[in-house]
Amino acid sequence: MMIEVEIDQCVGGGQCVMAAPDVFDQDDDGLVVVLDENPGPDRADDVALAARLCPARAIRLAGT
Repeated sequence: MMIEVEIDQCVGGGQCVMAAPDVFDQDDDGLVVVLDENPGPDRADDVALAARLCPARAIRLAGT
C-alpha cells in the first residue's frame, strides 16, 4: 500500500496521527507528515482507518 497525501487539503485535524501514530505525524503548523509512505500489511487497518477519519479527505491509499 502506498500513501498519497494532498497537503493543500489537510486541515490539521490529527485523526490520522491518533489512528496510526507510527505512520503519520503533524508538522509545526499541524499539517500531516507521512513517516512511512509504504507501510507493511500489518499497518493496513490502522492506515485505512486514518484515511477514513480524515475530515478533509486529504489521505488516499493506492495499491489496496
